[in-house]
Amino acid sequence: GAFVNVFAIESFMDELAAAAGADPLAFRLAHLENQRIRTVLEEAAKRFNWSERRKKVTPELGVGLACGTEKNSVVAACVEVAIDRKRGQIKVNEVCEAFECGPIQNPANLTSQVQGCIMMGLGGALFEEMQFENGKILNATFAAYRVPRFRDVPKIDVHLVNKTDIPSAGGGETPIIAIAPAIGNAVFAATGVRLRSMPMR
Repeated sequence: GAFVNVFAIESFMDELAAAAGADPLAFRLAHLENQRIRTVLEEAAKRFNWSERRKKVTPELGVGLACGTEKNSVVAACVEVAIDRKRGQIKVNEVCEAFECGPIQNPANLTSQVQGCIMMGLGGALFEEMQFENGKILNATFAAYRVPRFRDVPKIDVHLVNKTDIPSAGGGETPIIAIAPAIGNAVFAATGVRLRSMPMR
């Protein structure tokens, strides 16, 4: 449930920041007590150059961020999206993600896990859905069920935070949870439209 729960939580956190007239990053940091989440959020924002890129948001280009925790690991993601209003399409141009799961045992494998979670997260956020009509599944084949393709791969920038003073939690699924809300928050930054269900359109 963390994928959809964090989508709801972090989308609403972004709504609160907008209602307060605050930068989404500053708003989170002002209300965030969990030091581990703060660390990955600050790392992702720094690597993404959040403050400068937020100033360059247009109706066709948005940036968003999200963070969260699951299974004793923490993650934060910053994304840039392009909006094609004529086609009604959202394209993710870039994802910068910081992840911490305690001591890192195998950096190469953990990096691959985070990259895979980012790609899988794009599917749930933008494409994947079972379609039904009159009690029948309309897209019950791999050809009809839309998953991320090579053409959907954004620039991916992964930063692993090695925290050695706690037990290792493992890579698991946690790196997937920040992708959908970060995309939704980027769409809102560009368009002023809040998307509250997935796949986002």
